[in-house]
Amino acid sequence: MKALLLEQTGGVENVRVTDVETPTPAAGEVRVAVRAASLNHRELFIVQGQYPGMTLPTTMGCDGAGVVDMIGDGVEGVSEGDEVVIYPGRGWGPNRHAPAADFGLLGMPFPGTVAEYVCVPAENLAPKPAFMSFEEAGGMPLTALTSWRALMFKGRLRPGETVLISGVGGGVATFGLAFAVALGCTVYVTGENEDVLERAYAMGAKGGLLFTDPDWRKKVGKLTGGIDVVLDGAPSPSLANYVRAINPGARIVIYGSTAGNEVKFNATDIFLKSASIVGSQVGDPQDFREMLDFAGKHELKPVIQLTFPLAEAKEALLFLRDNHSFGKIVVTM
Repeated sequence: MKALLLEQTGGVENVRVTDVETPTPAAGEVRVAVRAASLNHRELFIVQGQYPGMTLPTTMGCDGAGVVDMIGDGVEGVSEGDEVVIYPGRGWGPNRHAPAADFGLLGMPFPGTVAEYVCVPAENLAPKPAFMSFEEAGGMPLTALTSWRALMFKGRLRPGETVLISGVGGGVATFGLAFAVALGCTVYVTGENEDVLERAYAMGAKGGLLFTDPDWRKKVGKLTGGIDVVLDGAPSPSLANYVRAINPGARIVIYGSTAGNEVKFNATDIFLKSASIVGSQVGDPQDFREMLDFAGKHELKPVIQLTFPLAEAKEALLFLRDNHSFGKIVVTM
């Protein structure tokens, strides 16, 4: 089969679409003929070797949707021809609050989805929402799941609250905007340019600020009137800019560190408001099911910026690195 393969680190230039062995499902697994997969910034970290537990070579990608075409021994409740969305991880474990030590994602350390076929445990499958195309469903898993868990499980977001979403345009932040608006929250965003902010307004954001504006910390409190929940994938340096605008009992949820690891703020801004700073990563299978149920109820779809065929998957990754601005980059098989 054809797949996007990484054999050595050093950058996007080292990935290629090539022939690899077609997998066969083990007991308890199914094989999915992938119809669409999406790319995440995670793939850019992987190609640079900036990912724990690197195991090479690997087929890339953790997001996918497709059709079940082979079933392993002992699998029940799944039929060939089922249209499915794939949960992007394996081995979360029984603790809802954090994954087990051996939890991992497809595409590293497990075989990935930017391929014609992938084998996964049967419990990793969820029915593809009927109102979504394969391209849309393939754009959901990692970023939508990460956003859902951060807001709903870790952030305990409730209808009517005021939310600040940092760095809208990225996959997690854009899903966060859609989820929070659908829940009935008042949502404000930060973005890199006016075009990104305008697209966020069209999705329901009430207001926004440019994070490139050196004075945005002076404006965020007046704009929002106080923040209950923050969704932040780049807390360095953004946290120091909004922390004084949070309400008593606020929850700041951090799901990434794309602007660096060091975060500085005054402790009094947190404890005098009984606020919480919590970390969040990916999500468990229950989060995945709840996220898809909510998306189905509200008919929420991912924003897709551009679609590439599998033969151009390397070009898709280069586009993500150099030209991505808003929404998902999808690869079709």
